[in-house]
Amino acid sequence: MSYPPDTTHASLLHSTAQRWSAPAPSTVEATLSYLVPGDATPVQYAYEPPAGVPWESGHFDDVPIPIGDARQRDSQPSIQREGFELWDAPTALRIDHDDEAIRRLYYPELEALVLSVTGGHRAYVFDHLVRRRDPIHAGLDFGRAKRGETAAPNARIHTDYTERSGQRRLGLVLGTHMPAGPAPRFCIVNVWRSLRGPVLDTPLAVCDARSVDAGELIEAEVRYPRRQGEIYLVARAPRHQWWYYAGMDLHEALVFKQYDSRLGGVSRFVPHAAFAHPDAPKDAPPRVSIEARCLVLFD
Repeated sequence: MSYPPDTTHASLLHSTAQRWSAPAPSTVEATLSYLVPGDATPVQYAYEPPAGVPWESGHFDDVPIPIGDARQRDSQPSIQREGFELWDAPTALRIDHDDEAIRRLYYPELEALVLSVTGGHRAYVFDHLVRRRDPIHAGLDFGRAKRGETAAPNARIHTDYTERSGQRRLGLVLGTHMPAGPAPRFCIVNVWRSLRGPVLDTPLAVCDARSVDAGELIEAEVRYPRRQGEIYLVARAPRHQWWYYAGMDLHEALVFKQYDSRLGGVSRFVPHAAFAHPDAPKDAPPRVSIEARCLVLFD
């Protein structure tokens, strides 16, 4: 099946990753939180867990990792190869917008953006999450919000979907609009951006999808009040290649792959995590960011 492309904003978008000339080192060393594989399935709670049950299970190891500044690469990453791209994508979104305004103003922008990035023919933004770093709590963890609190940056290396939950998401998003016959190729991408100027203190690191083997992706449960989700946590492997974009600003959007139904020839899973930048100024504004997830259909 095919859908007419929506090109409302497409002509306004273009990648500018190589135009950056920030005086940042090409590589920093920072700790990333890997899962130590064990016998039990790790579990994370997205709501207040029952009494005596921890918010997350599993053992994690904070490992010093070199993280390259992708702005300084000779060749820029590709969404289909490494699994991520940085785009210049100015937005009408502001830090004080509520959820209704985000859906009304921001979602149409994102749908146009991800179609331009992926070459897909139909896009559906289906959720978003605003994260704020609390400067009182210096440490980073899995970032889940307690009741009444805003989510914090997530330092656990993870992907948002597994093979199974990625397939399940197609039906959840399309519902009764699911096409008859074989499912079309689809992917799920995240769009991540700052809501408060350049991100200096806790940037987002992404791992080149080509450097990750399937055996390093460990299924984990995420328990919500009314359903159960599934993500991959990640076991350490020295060949993993990590990247970030120094000083990502309001007008920039990082688009990265979370799942692709195509089994070969394209990126499928991009592990990612927040990290404490070792050179961040002590008075750097705490990060406020928004991430949105989008399902993209191809022919």
